[in-house]
Amino acid sequence: MDLTWLGHACFRLRGREGVVLTDPPDPRSGAAIPKTVADLVTISNDDPRHNSLRSVGGDPVVLRGPGEYEVKEILVTGIGTFRDDEQGAKRGRNTIYAIRLDDLVICHLGGLGHVLPTADLEKLGDIDVALVPIGGADADLTAQKAAEIIHQLEPKVVVPMSYDPDSIKKDSPFERLLHELGVKDITPTSKLSLSRSSLPENVQVVALDSRAR
Repeated sequence: MDLTWLGHACFRLRGREGVVLTDPPDPRSGAAIPKTVADLVTISNDDPRHNSLRSVGGDPVVLRGPGEYEVKEILVTGIGTFRDDEQGAKRGRNTIYAIRLDDLVICHLGGLGHVLPTADLEKLGDIDVALVPIGGADADLTAQKAAEIIHQLEPKVVVPMSYDPDSIKKDSPFERLLHELGVKDITPTSKLSLSRSSLPENVQVVALDSRAR
């Protein structure tokens, strides 16, 4: 499975069963992506940076909320959550998706703004890769809260999202998350290629560079 960050909360997941695109943004939102063909699109919330099909090609199945889905042998579990820690009172609802592709489970947190209750963790099951928002402006996740969610999910690989790759500097959300996780500086890469056999034994943080797409 190949994972590419296209910007903000949008990733392209390319596997044997097909191509999944998460949270494609409206080109007018300031987070435009190149035209991308997909078999399946997941939408986590109604923010323009997360829910536009303007840049999506092909004839994809589009998922917009909680449920159990199977598309071209790609299994997806969508769980209803919130974009804040006040039951959605400030920012509204959000759906997180656990996507099984190439025998890997990738959890896209969308604009999640709170730690997860035990019931949601049980529905998600074992997570291999967690795509975690850390930008602050898009969700109420501080670096400390994001680290807590990562510890809840216990993934093998963590990929931060929803931050500006041009602003990686001291005391940025990205650097604060690394500090919370006890990780030293890491070098961004353009693409992450994973298989079940290549998963690390201990949690690994991978920085993808959306500018290299």
